[in-house]
Amino acid sequence: MTGTVLVPSSLSHTRLVLAPTRDRTVLDGGWWPRSWDPAAELPGFVRALSERYGRIRHLMLNIHTWDSRIHRLTVGPDVVRIGWFDSLDPALLVATTASDDQVDLLVVPPATAPAAAERALAAAADPANLRHAPALLLVGTTTSDGPPTTGSAAHAVWDNEGGSAAIRFARSSSDSGPDTT
Repeated sequence: MTGTVLVPSSLSHTRLVLAPTRDRTVLDGGWWPRSWDPAAELPGFVRALSERYGRIRHLMLNIHTWDSRIHRLTVGPDVVRIGWFDSLDPALLVATTASDDQVDLLVVPPATAPAAAERALAAAADPANLRHAPALLLVGTTTSDGPPTTGSAAHAVWDNEGGSAAIRFARSSSDSGPDTT
């Protein structure tokens, strides 16, 4: 789907957790969409993010993670441009505000178990967090008693080349969305 998507007047609850401040953090929080459908997920997300940061003018998303590609999204009186990038890590969403502030957010895959997603979102919003988005997805799958529960060291972060084995692993267990392997 391309073109402009209009936001309906009623919004569902957006699973967005933001850091209390933007003091030199790696991430500004995290978002857990319910699906990989941008037309269904992005309108509520943009409204929720706008409440904290003001008008959002641009979103950057990974091209392989989402089911379809929209290029503009109308939210109230504003039009948000959406860019799709092969080089952007699937675990990261970058929003730009009207005042040119950049908001970096963890994207937790929709099929993630609730307890794991909540751990990853909490870590992403923690001002003391020093980990990048792909590493935080491993937080959600790691218990305090031991190693990751959904993989081995082979599923560690592959950060330096724009990918993450943890994300591909999480996506492979879900039937929603395209395969990113």
